Amino acid sequence: MNALRVIHPYKYEGLWVFDDAKAGLVQEPFVSGADTIIDRMVADIPNAYQGFTLVFSDKPFPGYQGEFEWRREEHEGNWYHNAELDMEGWLCPALFKYFDSAPPKLYAQFKAKSADHFRMSFSATRSLTSSHSTLLVFQVFLPYEPYEGQVHR
Repeated sequence: MNALRVIHPYKYEGLWVFDDAKAGLVQEPFVSGADTIIDRMVADIPNAYQGFTLVFSDKPFPGYQGEFEWRREEHEGNWYHNAELDMEGWLCPALFKYFDSAPPKLYAQFKAKSADHFRMSFSATRSLTSSHSTLLVFQVFLPYEPYEGQVHR
């Protein structure tokens, strides 16, 4: 099992959700405080609602931004507390797709998606006025286009 896990949450109908085809999860929501923690942690990421990268582990790693301490089990999920934000969030049983048991601590990094998550295409065409000049046309498709594991909304 990998030490670092990566998901790409996005907003769908007002909820933070994520897809992970390898784990069999589609539009898995963050609720009960976990959504509010995400709101705070991604406040400075432009267009985070369209998707951001969440790296997480049960061990500290370079660049982690949040430490979440296990508090208690409830309704087959687990509550975690972030002391810096003084906030709690509940993680549903999908946590067990990534860990055999609820880790005593979780560490997380919230960051903008890399350019790899943006589909970019370009084409070169000759200018009509000069046979030596080349016009490059770039088309950028933002992450509302589905990426691996994401379904159309």
